[in-house]
Amino acid sequence: MFSGLVKGTGRVAARTEHGADQRLAIELGDLHVAPLAVGGSIAVNGVCLTAVTATAAGFAADVSAETLAVTTLGRLALGRRVNLEPPLKAGDPLDGHLVTGHVDGVGEVVAVTPVGRGKRVVIAVPSALARYVATKGSVAVDGVSLTVNAVRGLEFEVNIIPHTLAVTVIGEYERGTAVNIEVDMLARYLERLLAGPAESGIDHDFLRKHGYARDHR
Repeated sequence: MFSGLVKGTGRVAARTEHGADQRLAIELGDLHVAPLAVGGSIAVNGVCLTAVTATAAGFAADVSAETLAVTTLGRLALGRRVNLEPPLKAGDPLDGHLVTGHVDGVGEVVAVTPVGRGKRVVIAVPSALARYVATKGSVAVDGVSLTVNAVRGLEFEVNIIPHTLAVTVIGEYERGTAVNIEVDMLARYLERLLAGPAESGIDHDFLRKHGYARDHR
C-alpha cells in the first residue's frame, strides 16, 4: 500500500526480455530511503513491483505480460526518469490517499498549460475508467496522488504545484505523454457493492440517504 507521495525519482538502467515478460533495472537516483531488500515492494510510476535484486544504487524487478499490457512500463526508454515510492509502514502519515499500486489503465496527456508557478495538466482516460473520476476526488497519475479539479467527458484536469513538478516526472509531461492511472479504490468498491445482490440492501437510495451519493441533474 502506498500514499501517492513520491519520495524521489530513478532512471531505467536496463531492460531484459524474457519471452512475454521483462526484467527492469532501475537506478535509485535521488530516492532518499534505505536500500531495498530482495522481495521488498516499490512503486515505479505507480506500479507496485517486487525487487528481485537490490543494491544501494538500484534494483531489478520482473514485470509480467499483464502488467506490460495495462501500464506504460513496457514503453519506457532507457534513461527515462520514473517516480519511486516505497510502501507505507505502520504509523506512517497518510498525506495523499490510499494507493494500491495496481494500475487500472493508461491515460494520455492532452494539454499542459503554465498557471502561475505551476501547471494545469489535462489527461484523457479510457471510457471504462472515466466513470470513476470525480471532481474534487483523488486519482493517482504515475503514482502521484492528485486532486481532480474538473471533469469533462473522458478528460480530467489537475493543477500541479512547483514542488511536485520538481520532484516527480510530471514536470516532463507534454502533449501525448502516456501515463499510468489508478482510480480511487473507494469508487471501485462502491460500484461492486451496487452491482451485488439486491439483498445486500446497498443501492443508490441507500447511498444517497447516508450522504455518499446524490441525484443526477
